[in-house]
Amino acid sequence: MLLISASVPVISFLTSPHVLTADPLQRPNIVLIMADDLGFADLGCYGSEIQTPYLDRLAAKGLRFSQFYNTAKCHSSRVSLLTGLYCDQAGSERLSRGATIAEALAPAGYSTAMVGKWHLSQQPTDFGFQKYWGHLSGATNFFTGDETFRLNGEVWEVPATLNGRPFYTTHAIGDYAIQFVDEMTKSEDPFLLYVAFNAPHYPLQAPEEAVKKYEGWYDKGWDQLRKERHARQIESGLLPEKWKLSPRPEHVPAWDSLSVEEQEWEANRMEVFAAMVDVLDQNVGRLVEHLKAEGEFENTLFMFCSDNGACPFERTRGRNMKPWNPKSYWTYDASWAHAGNTPFRLYKQNQHEGGISSPLIVHWPAGLKTKSGSITDQPGHLIDLMATFIDVGKADYPEQIGDRKIDSLQGKSLLPILQGQQREPHDELYFHFATDRALRQGDWKLVSAKLGRWELYNLKEDRTELNDLSKVHPERVEKMAAEWFRMAEEVDRLKGKQLTPVGNKIKSLDFRKDTSDQLKTRD
Repeated sequence: MLLISASVPVISFLTSPHVLTADPLQRPNIVLIMADDLGFADLGCYGSEIQTPYLDRLAAKGLRFSQFYNTAKCHSSRVSLLTGLYCDQAGSERLSRGATIAEALAPAGYSTAMVGKWHLSQQPTDFGFQKYWGHLSGATNFFTGDETFRLNGEVWEVPATLNGRPFYTTHAIGDYAIQFVDEMTKSEDPFLLYVAFNAPHYPLQAPEEAVKKYEGWYDKGWDQLRKERHARQIESGLLPEKWKLSPRPEHVPAWDSLSVEEQEWEANRMEVFAAMVDVLDQNVGRLVEHLKAEGEFENTLFMFCSDNGACPFERTRGRNMKPWNPKSYWTYDASWAHAGNTPFRLYKQNQHEGGISSPLIVHWPAGLKTKSGSITDQPGHLIDLMATFIDVGKADYPEQIGDRKIDSLQGKSLLPILQGQQREPHDELYFHFATDRALRQGDWKLVSAKLGRWELYNLKEDRTELNDLSKVHPERVEKMAAEWFRMAEEVDRLKGKQLTPVGNKIKSLDFRKDTSDQLKTRD
């Protein structure tokens, strides 16, 4: 471990009231992995056709959550994951009122390291991580990187090759994850490793051989793909059949309505997305196999999640270039994102289930007490990870770090669920990003998109949000709306326009753009 110098701010601690003492096992290593813009249905064990054998094996021997939530956006999810607080409650990207999991676990004797995307203020090494390699930006070119790459706080120039092969960010994240494990296991201390993959966030770029593996897989289009994914979700027991597949929205065209040329383009970019997820899974596998070889696997708590639902933003540049050309900049839009979030509605940014629903795979041979391959429908949220790690790491929650006064922990430990118990649920879960809002109380969910009117759903019966009950239960809408505004103002510290009342109509959404003019010159 790195030595803590006298210049490091004094940290005072407060034991969290949510902490449930773990069994007297050896404290586990913790490997927390977050994918970027990965939809609920983009892993094999969540219904996908994409080949993700390593994550699927972790799920088959571990526990899957069917109702785990993120915040529907990159930076806000990272804030909640790191601090156990809602985003603005923690001070947003500045973390001015939040402590990170590294700052909580390091004083308890954990070695701490991070690799990958940061997307917050300053650097991970300013917030308790003793080791860091990755990029500070919210997105990067996968082949050439950008100027924000850092190694342990210092500028890191992206090379043409790394460890004997052409540089590719996902592979490099795997390389440094393994390197940091080797460095941290030289001591007897347990370790925390946070791996923040940038994949499969745009630009859609992948090595040629990885893309060609999926050639022809998506020629059938998004309408058929969603039906097949949903069928697998039901067959596997992940979701109940009573939650009907949400229909294709008006802003997504029917696959059969596209020209042959447009179908080819659409299929091609989904092939690249699949390749990026596949390569991510390969690097998870490399890390797993390395931990096994080092004798660290059995008492390592693995958690894998995503920061938001699939992304609907069409921002393609260089459509005429191949996706293994570093100058290319492909994205996909709401059409494939709708399939990525099967069976739910809407996308990244929105607080409907398609935006906030994440896979969560938990694997921990020495500590998980659920039956192998189990699925839990108990709701959880990224804010719960801090409390969980404090539990298993036997750490204390900081109340002050330097001049940062830390807000009380918002999350609740997932440890009871991992021990096969029924956890006392949150009284409510609050969601906010920009002009999208939601509140969940028990099985009831209130949600608004882009300041459109409030919609009300009974998630026990209708988690795909097809039967709006707001007119049937106006008193519930009023009470839940009042609670959303109370939490927004008193807990999340929102002000001004962020507290604007919703409108009286549902807002129409449209994400599709014509990019065919980019084909005028071919590469």
